[in-house]
Amino acid sequence: MTRRFPCSIALAMTFIMGAVPSTQAAEYTRVNPAASKISFTFNQMGSEVYGTFGRFEASFEFDTANPTAARTRLVIDMASIDAGSSDANLELQKPAWFNTPEFPQGVFESTRVTDLGNNRYAVIGNLTIRGLTREVQVQVELKPESGIGLFNGEFVLDRDLFRIGEGEWADTVVSKDIDIKFRVVAPEH
Repeated sequence: MTRRFPCSIALAMTFIMGAVPSTQAAEYTRVNPAASKISFTFNQMGSEVYGTFGRFEASFEFDTANPTAARTRLVIDMASIDAGSSDANLELQKPAWFNTPEFPQGVFESTRVTDLGNNRYAVIGNLTIRGLTREVQVQVELKPESGIGLFNGEFVLDRDLFRIGEGEWADTVVSKDIDIKFRVVAPEH
């Protein structure tokens, strides 16, 4: 038996057992807004309310080989809110809530990303709503699927920090915590 044969077996076993990584790094730089979604839930008088924002733009740079260098910017059209009824949608655009005539956009810009392992990341950035900017941390999970990156994330927004729901709405009729979830679909580059 020659010496090459045992080396060939060892190399083959290494690949079979997974000791050598077989996946390539992936880059994502574009967002498919038609396939992406931003939603929220909150409690109002003991009932859960679900809603979405229908229009937003996103810029995105994410490389799985260097996730800490990732950058993202998300601009949400606040008037595109859909809280399940036309009355609610109109109310949420008034000065006590989002005050969309004066503040038509909500903006998130990442400042840093921490790799948590297993395709999970903490994306820290500045969220601006109603002209107020606060740092938020968003938990994100990447699910790569056939050349497409599915970035699913969520965080809890404290509406008091952004003065959302002032005046008569400042009581506990509407929950203080708003659960924000999103799904960003980005083709691999």
